[in-house]
Amino acid sequence: MREIVVNRCYGGFGVSTEAVLELRNWGYKPAIACVLAGEKYSNGTVCDRDYKSYSMDYENPRAERDDLELVRIVKEWGKRVNGICADLRVVEIPDDVKWEISEYDGYESVEEEHRSW
Repeated sequence: MREIVVNRCYGGFGVSTEAVLELRNWGYKPAIACVLAGEKYSNGTVCDRDYKSYSMDYENPRAERDDLELVRIVKEWGKRVNGICADLRVVEIPDDVKWEISEYDGYESVEEEHRSW
């Protein structure tokens, strides 16, 4: 079975600052790319506030959601991993399913990939 992290409440996928820091220690690339308060953005300016919630995957809502480190921290930390307006959970699906994340107002589910026109 494949394990995938999704948000199970309205508001949106978000990881707490503490979880971002722990994921950095584990080498989780999206967390390493996050800019926290006091750190520099790629343009050289310094982030002046702590957003307390980091999505880590703006470009691709499916990116890294099945990464073993992200799954591990959600399972181990429970509610402490949640950013603001998030309730992160691990969903299991069969290994051979091509999947995508469906989202409505931040509430997410995993669906088998399909075509739409």
